[in-house]
Amino acid sequence: MSFVPITPTDNADKDRDIITSNRVRRSFSIPAPAFVLPLLVAAASIGLWEIAVSFSDNDLLPGPALVVKGIIELIRKGLLAKYIVASLFRVTWGFALAVLVGVPFGLFLGWFRPAYQAFNPLIQLFRPISPIAWIPLAILWFGVSDAAPIFLIFLAGVFPITVSAAAAVRNIQTVYIRAARNFGLSRARLFRKVILPAAAPQIITGIRIALGVAWLVVVAAEMIAVNSGLGYLIIDARNAGKRYDLVVAGMIVIGLIGLGLDLLISRLERFEQIRWGSSHR
Repeated sequence: MSFVPITPTDNADKDRDIITSNRVRRSFSIPAPAFVLPLLVAAASIGLWEIAVSFSDNDLLPGPALVVKGIIELIRKGLLAKYIVASLFRVTWGFALAVLVGVPFGLFLGWFRPAYQAFNPLIQLFRPISPIAWIPLAILWFGVSDAAPIFLIFLAGVFPITVSAAAAVRNIQTVYIRAARNFGLSRARLFRKVILPAAAPQIITGIRIALGVAWLVVVAAEMIAVNSGLGYLIIDARNAGKRYDLVVAGMIVIGLIGLGLDLLISRLERFEQIRWGSSHR
């Protein structure tokens, strides 16, 4: 049996062929951009919408073209920007108050067991109550003003944020806390260097959920408690001449803004400390 030696040139040629074949495969398997699939789904949904309208016998569901005309009409009259600003103003204040109260309070409950045992039953008592149920009381307390929807948004966000923050602290693996204490970290540094980074991913998830609920609540509150905003736009368009094109236009604008707010909050997950917490779960 004879062996044919492989020269360095043969190895170089073989490596070159492998690299070339890998480049060819990559050139034919370029992944589509992240926005392509959502755009295709959106286009298919609009197509199905148009087909459903064409086969419908009534005019209760306007087609995409009429909705676009309605949005353009609202823009020309200056109403769309006015109502969007009003809704975002209420959501910003109400949700900011919910975060400022819910996150520290939830961290406190998660870190101190006696406090959790004392306050958790009260939180679980009020948490299932829909913020919509508070609308009559909010109107009595604050009148027909911005304070009423801000209060409702605060209620919609503070309980999910508090529960998620408390659960995030309670779910931290004890091995991290023990390791930090073995290195002699003080309670303040332990909380800042270990507890917050480890709990941050779950807190961000709770904030995202609470923001979606808060955006839903502000629309419902604006239908009853105030005379401006996207919720008021929908109910006013229905009552004044049954402008269902404006109703659907308001719904679509609400959905698009909700999508934008969720994408904005999801950006927080890219921070280094939050990625540290996610990588250790």
